[in-house]
Amino acid sequence: MNIEITKIKTEEALTAIFNIRQEVFVFEQNVHPEEEYDEFEETSTHFLALLDGVPAGTARWRYTDNGVKLERFAVLKEMRGKGVGQALVKAVVDDIAREEAAKGQLLYMHAQLAAVPLYEKFNFEKEGDIFSECEIEHYKMKRYL
Repeated sequence: MNIEITKIKTEEALTAIFNIRQEVFVFEQNVHPEEEYDEFEETSTHFLALLDGVPAGTARWRYTDNGVKLERFAVLKEMRGKGVGQALVKAVVDDIAREEAAKGQLLYMHAQLAAVPLYEKFNFEKEGDIFSECEIEHYKMKRYL
């Protein structure tokens, strides 16, 4: 199996990303569409993961007042367990590390409980208590670049 991660620049790829997020978050996890898509779509750096040439997953990152937020990690159900999530986290963290403005910044995310072990492999640590976002339990996770 071949996993390819690309930083998104085309409208066609952005459509693939939104389709993945709709499938995972809106349909599978019952997140309301108005909570899934936000004002940061155009200013975030988006990634698309292909598994053997087929869209399989996505993620994005953006600068905030608190540091760099990693978010919207999603892998299609039938593509899970094949390394797509790990490849996405690595690609996103590596991309942020190449940004001069991100040096020394806090990297943080709101991680769904099932994904916490994945992020821990990349040295993210849980902070605080479990909280609910879109009726899904999360931990805030963080690390420094």
